[in-house]
Amino acid sequence: MGAAANNHEEESNPLIPAAVAAAPADEKPPQAPAPEAAKCYADGVPVVMGEPVLAHAFGGLPRESWNSGILSCLGRNDEFCSSDVEVCLLGTVAPCVLYGSNVERLAAGQGTFANSCLPYTGLYMLGNSLFGWNCLAPWFSHPTRTAIRRRYNLEGNFEAFTRQCGCCGSLVEDEERREHLEAVCDLATHYLCHPCALCQEGRELRRRVPHPGFNNGHSVFVMMPPMEQTMGRGM
Repeated sequence: MGAAANNHEEESNPLIPAAVAAAPADEKPPQAPAPEAAKCYADGVPVVMGEPVLAHAFGGLPRESWNSGILSCLGRNDEFCSSDVEVCLLGTVAPCVLYGSNVERLAAGQGTFANSCLPYTGLYMLGNSLFGWNCLAPWFSHPTRTAIRRRYNLEGNFEAFTRQCGCCGSLVEDEERREHLEAVCDLATHYLCHPCALCQEGRELRRRVPHPGFNNGHSVFVMMPPMEQTMGRGM
């Protein structure tokens, strides 16, 4: 009798929701979804609650477009206009210097300029001496384009082509196959439009990452405030 009376009181208690009262004892009541974490950017990389988002963790986030097109030689008419002109001149006259600067910004550390510029210069001179054109340096420099695209979740040439023509949708949905095709497109871009590819990468990095010499090679650390919390009375 006492157990039946207690069960009757629990069922009729107005403080207990009907869904919870009707659920079995071994099942937990449904919980509200967790609030979406706040996101900002540091050094051009998405940061969630003070932790940078890795390239493989972008998941289903839509990929962003490059800040400028590959044929936008003079860049855009904004606060980086003078820097875009400098990038254009370096890509035309001294691509080895521009490539070394791009790698230095991407690595966010000092000392990488010489390690990148000198091998590029050797391959540049060797290709022009043996074959009459710069055919070796693009093979050496194209992984930088892939690294920029992955780090900042940028749209690749293959995905942009399929979006415009509306074909090969199944290849884009397969992340592994799409990434292989994008890497091939990065190599082809450097071979067919090498100076333009270097300039586009330089414009992208200068808008996202400060020069390592400005902050002694230290990365930017962002302190995110805690999420909004609510207080409630325990039952």
